[in-house]
Amino acid sequence: MSHVVVLDNEAVQALGDTSHPKHARVVSHLQVVAQRKRKALPIRVVVPTTVRVEAGWDRSSSEWAFATRLRIEDVSLDGTHANVAAAIRSLTLVSVADAHLGSVMRACAADRITVLTSDDDDMRRIADPVPIIVVHI
Repeated sequence: MSHVVVLDNEAVQALGDTSHPKHARVVSHLQVVAQRKRKALPIRVVVPTTVRVEAGWDRSSSEWAFATRLRIEDVSLDGTHANVAAAIRSLTLVSVADAHLGSVMRACAADRITVLTSDDDDMRRIADPVPIIVVHI
């Protein structure tokens, strides 16, 4: 069973700032992911590149060294994702980053998709019809 964890903007912001009120919650969830990886369970953590931009995560900056060491994979806004994201955005009027999140979740071939977010309803709406697990941060 494959599992993908997707980070939204606030999860990335919380991860990058130890004083963020949700920092501990996001780090705690990622520690659970790391434990599952050690048990050889197939699990990946991904972030759409537009979410990284919106959150200000520059992988070359020392301010983001902790987050960069966590092996979170980028998912680029390529042509296929851009088409799906554009359709999501025109239907839902969400931000470009949220539309890209939706395209990532819709294109994901994993058996289980979890999204770390503070915007539960929007995440369910942009992922539809793909079933997701929402972890509210």
